[in-house]
Amino acid sequence: MSVTPAPTAAPLPSIGRLTVAEIFVSLRRGLDDFRAAPQFGLFFSAVYVLGGFAMVWLGAGHVLWILATSLGFPLIAPFAAVGLYEVSRRLEAGEPLEWPGILGVVWAERNRQIPWLGALIVIYFLFWTFLAHMIFALVMGPSALVNITSSVETLMTPRGLTMIAIEIVVGGVLAYLLFALTVVSLPLLLDQEIDFVSAMLLSLSCVRQNLGVMLIWAAVIAVGLFAGIMTAFLGLVVVLPILGHASWHIYRRALYAPL
Repeated sequence: MSVTPAPTAAPLPSIGRLTVAEIFVSLRRGLDDFRAAPQFGLFFSAVYVLGGFAMVWLGAGHVLWILATSLGFPLIAPFAAVGLYEVSRRLEAGEPLEWPGILGVVWAERNRQIPWLGALIVIYFLFWTFLAHMIFALVMGPSALVNITSSVETLMTPRGLTMIAIEIVVGGVLAYLLFALTVVSLPLLLDQEIDFVSAMLLSLSCVRQNLGVMLIWAAVIAVGLFAGIMTAFLGLVVVLPILGHASWHIYRRALYAPL
């Protein structure tokens, strides 16, 4: 009986030097990819948008449903991102864009390293949820836990504004750390046979060596997502595929010579 050998891990690529101009080039290429294959961008972005609507609808007034949907949402997100990366990869390589092939790649990722990264995102999300509640309790005190659901006036007090400021600062730091762990590792895990720990460490090194540019890229993503959310999530249908495709091109420029 023949045994199929395990895939050989690819050597880690070297980290390149990014410039601010490459952010704009990547955004333009992301827009070009979306225009070239809008059906895929709309499909994968719908996973986020419909998932957000489902989380709000199912969780309305039900704490257990909020917890269940919140746990599942971060786990689905990496697989939807993989779909956008695969479309950009195929456009870049001149390969055909076919639904069975692209969805097959996304489905095949369940046996690779992406699920480990998705599980880490879930753990990260749970940690932030716990930390946010702890900050709330420490700053506001236990009495606020009773009144906060019936009035927002509690948040407008000096103590409430202090709590909001702390939540924003801590949340921003944690969000950027998650960005640094995944900005390169997610597309890299699709592109090559590399374990998720090595991919995350490489992503952190890439962000550290290109800190200024990566801070700008993180701000672009934050502004884009905020603008999409402010349109009742509908703007995300366009914003997410452009950012997803652009993230692939940022990755290609961060670890390879510009194409």
